[in-house]
This record gives sequence, C-alpha cells and structure tokens, in this order.
Amino acid sequence: MPRIGTDEWVSEQELRTEYYTGLTAPARRAFDRVGPGPRFFAFLGICALFPFLTDSAFHIRIGVNVMLFALLALGLNIVVGWAGLLDLGYVAFYGFGAYMYAWVSSDQFDIHLPTELAIPLVVAASALLGLLLGLPSWRLVGDYLAITTLFFAQIFVELTLNLDRINLPWRDEPLNLTGGPNGIPGIDRMEIFGLQLSDVRDYYFLLLILLALIAVGLFYLNDSRTGRGWRASREDPLAAELMTTPVNRLKLLAFAMGAAIAGLTGSIFAAVQTGVFPQNFEVVLLIMIYAALILGGAGSISGAVLGAIVVASVPEILRTPENARWLFYGALVAVLVATVRPWRRLAVVAGAIVAFGFVVHGLVAWIWPAGVEGEPAGGTLGGLLDSWVILPVENQELLGNLAFVLLVAAALTLTQLRGDARTILLIPTIYLAAFVWETRLIEQPSVTRQLLFGAILVAMMTMRPQGLLGSPRVENPI
Repeated sequence: MPRIGTDEWVSEQELRTEYYTGLTAPARRAFDRVGPGPRFFAFLGICALFPFLTDSAFHIRIGVNVMLFALLALGLNIVVGWAGLLDLGYVAFYGFGAYMYAWVSSDQFDIHLPTELAIPLVVAASALLGLLLGLPSWRLVGDYLAITTLFFAQIFVELTLNLDRINLPWRDEPLNLTGGPNGIPGIDRMEIFGLQLSDVRDYYFLLLILLALIAVGLFYLNDSRTGRGWRASREDPLAAELMTTPVNRLKLLAFAMGAAIAGLTGSIFAAVQTGVFPQNFEVVLLIMIYAALILGGAGSISGAVLGAIVVASVPEILRTPENARWLFYGALVAVLVATVRPWRRLAVVAGAIVAFGFVVHGLVAWIWPAGVEGEPAGGTLGGLLDSWVILPVENQELLGNLAFVLLVAAALTLTQLRGDARTILLIPTIYLAAFVWETRLIEQPSVTRQLLFGAILVAMMTMRPQGLLGSPRVENPI
C-alpha cells in the first residue's frame, strides 16, 4: 500500500535503476516498452499455434493440463493473492464443479442437459457454495480460516467416497450420488451452439478462449474499486473498514468468484476426462495449485499463468531421463548465474567445478577403479559426463543415499555462509549434486519430481519471495 507522505516514484527510483542493470538490461527495457496488451496477445498467438506444431495427442493433453492449472491459479489468485484469504478448501470447488457437471450430463441420473445450460448452472452453484464457505471469513482469519477451509476440502473427498449408498425412506434401493471410489464415468462430450467438442484439441481451444476472457476480465477488475478494495483489506482490514471499504462483502465476493472459476474449470475437466473420480481432487492437487501461484507470484495475473505452465509441464519433461538431465543441469547453471557475482568470479567458479570433477574422477580411478566403471544413461550430455562424474558399479544405491544426505547438509550450510567460504563450498556441492542425480534421482522420476519442485520453491522463496512476476510488498515501518 502507498505510504502517506512519501513520493513512491522517487522512493522506488533506486529499485528501478538496479533493475535495469546487467547484461539482460536491454532485453528487460524492450520487454517493458511493449506493454501488457501486446505481450498478452503474443502469448495467446503462441498458444494457439501449439496444437498445429505437433501431431501428438499426448502433447496436446499436456497443453490442456496447463490451461486447467492456469484457470485454477487465476481463481485462487483472487482469494489468496488479492483478498489475502488463506483458502485451503479451494480444490473442493474444482471437484464440486466436476461432479455437478457429471450429475447433469451423464447417465448417473439420466439427465443430459445442453452444455449451454449445464455450464451456467455449475458456475452459479459453485459460486453459491463459495459464498457459503466464505461466511466464516467474517470472524476467522489467517491460520484459523485455513484450518476451516482445509476441513471442507477433506470432507468433500470423504463425501465423494461414501455417498454411493444413501438410504432414503421413499426409495427401495440406495441412492448412488457420487459413484463412491469408482466415480462417475461416461460423461457427455460438450456441444456448444451446435459445435461438438470431440477430441482433446477442441477442448484445448475452448480452454484457451476461456483463459483469455477470464484473464482480461480480471485485469480490468484488478484496477477497479473492487480490486483496490481487495488489496486494501488484504494489507490492513481494520484501516480499510474505517475508510468505508465493505471488507466482509469483499471477502464473500472473492470466495464466490474464485469458486465460480474453479467450478467452471472442473466442469471442463470432467468433460475432457469423460469421468470424475475422488482421487482427482486430493490435497496433492491443492499443493500443486498453490505452488503454481507462489512460484509465479501471488497477486499477478501473468505470474499465475506462468507458474501454472511451469508446474504442469515440468513433471512431463521429467518423464524422459535425457530431458530431465538437461533440465537439471540447466537449473544448476541458472543457480550459478543468479547467485555468483561478479562475472569474473562466476567464470572462476565454473572453471573450478569442471577441474574439481576431473580431479575427483582421476583420483577415484586410481584408488578404486570400480568407482568409475559405471556409465551414465545415454544421450549427448551423458557422454560428456562419462569422464567427469564418478559412477560406481557396486553399491550405487547406498552411495547415492549417503551422498544425498551430504548434499542436504551442504545446501543448508551454504545458506549460512557468506563471501569466499560460500564460494569455495559451492564447488564440491555442485559436484555432489551431479553425483546424486546420476546415481539415484535420474532413475526415480517420481521422487525426482517432488524433490525438484521442493528445490525450486525453496530457491524461489529465498531469492525472490514475491515470485517470478510478483511485486514486492511495501511494508509500513510503523
């Protein structure tokens, strides 16, 4: 929030001057001159071309997942990023929208509403549910609100698992509301104004259109009185209320709008998957949505979309060992470039890491020949690593586990050191990370995904707490 009696433009001049420095300063200046409108339409153009650049239905399905995550992150951004309400029940609105669309568009109750009627019905019901869940926010804030909404998410999952045998006095047979663990299969494909959405490519373009419309709407909403009221109540609800801002009504509106977007997204997800199941809406999905929003920058529309792209695409990249290897070593290089200054020190550190690897490889080959007889996985990068990183043929799993423990200890130690000591320890730490990757992580993609996401988030919160595209908070010193 702007500080009274302070010229914000003057006070932020030093930050702007520091931002436009370094090798990438010309690119940042050119990017900022373009403006948000042309950048947004350029992004939409690239996304629209994506399905025509690949014939793989799997790749287009990844694009659909990215769009679904982007819509969910935009909805969550209203509640968390703008209104400042810690909603841990958000994924339940997503599931509610999916199940409600299944009820009115499948053989579950033999109701097959037109899509033009089913979608508004789902959105309105989801908004009403969000309004009801938002009522506790009038009295609960912070951790208390988070616990309440988290219970709501867990209750939703339990209900979907158990509401398949409801005994009603006027029915001879139990009512199957959710299908239990088996879910509700056989959901109708969408048909909008006579246009049948028959494959995943059609849903990709539908999601892209919805993403564009919602992003534009939220962009103008952010600059409206409502958007300013959300941000004011987020920073100081008492002061905002004293300035006649209807804080409670804005909280309910944030919950309702976030739930409406989540319900809309859930209905499209149900149509794409042609079925809904309880395991689709567990806490892991909630964590991924929050990770997308935090990584991109809470409060930023473009940040929410960027975070969704990273969170939804990185796990798919990690499915292929060679792609995962390029991503891992690219991340190591990015860490070095971002943390080591000046540039001459970076060059010295990079050279020292390369030399350190060859020395260690040579010593191990002389002392313990079996320690270098292993071969890395195939690929161009694997061949380059053959004479640099040690790969034992015996006890590889045990040594990899021990090295992983040492790597964690070294990483924690790095956070406590400064100056030359930190630079010196960085050299063996990078090499140790390469050893752990080649001996353990590259062979366990499921574990690697979790560790990589955790590492990305920890590094981001350390180096840039506001996220990739988020704006730093201006704290009042009083």
